Amino acid sequence: MTWEFQNLASASNGSEGIGFRRHRMTTRNYSTLDRLLMSADNALRTVFGQPHTTERANPAAHLPEVDLGERERRHVARLMRINHTGEVCAQALYQGQALTARLPETRRRLERSAQEENDHLAWCEARISELGDHKSLLNPLFYAGSFAIGAAAGLAGDRWSLGFVVETERQVEDHLDNHLARVPQRDERTRAVLEQMQVDEIHHAQVARAAGGADLPPPIRLAMRLASKVMTRSVYWI
Repeated sequence: MTWEFQNLASASNGSEGIGFRRHRMTTRNYSTLDRLLMSADNALRTVFGQPHTTERANPAAHLPEVDLGERERRHVARLMRINHTGEVCAQALYQGQALTARLPETRRRLERSAQEENDHLAWCEARISELGDHKSLLNPLFYAGSFAIGAAAGLAGDRWSLGFVVETERQVEDHLDNHLARVPQRDERTRAVLEQMQVDEIHHAQVARAAGGADLPPPIRLAMRLASKVMTRSVYWI
């Protein structure tokens, strides 16, 4: 039983007052089938629809648009397409890990991070549209592969799963540094999105590390970097 703080209307004169309402809160335990169906829904929303985001506003919303030459516009749009697909992969990884996580607290952390990654998806998609380009046609393929990798990481145990998050976010941080160096300084709208994404990725890595994430073996870290290169080079064009 919990107490909820609310504005309550007075029954006698209709004026607004402040009071408390007592209510019951229950936690639903989802079955494996429930989670599979929710994962399928998340996949469809991520790749083809509108994923659930948080309450945060687009960090570029208040910034002016800049005139870019055709070559610059195309280049920046393709970089943002890479970032969008990267967020598709991140979403899939988190969802796969949450599905197979062993501890409820680990699952909650992964699901919250996944929702924040949805903010990135929405921001990247908006910027791609503003630049007159399209999302990658390879997104369904990369989502499926990343989800499988995430589920496998979750099955390995929560420490390794959280360690996978730490390493993923570190590599994404480096990747965003590279893109910030390649985006024109005067393109404040694109840079604002990338900078906020970088702040979030650092935070996700810190949360996963504090929750007990283990350091991954060097061969796995190298394999992750090679897979990232395959994604970035293909998505830039497709």
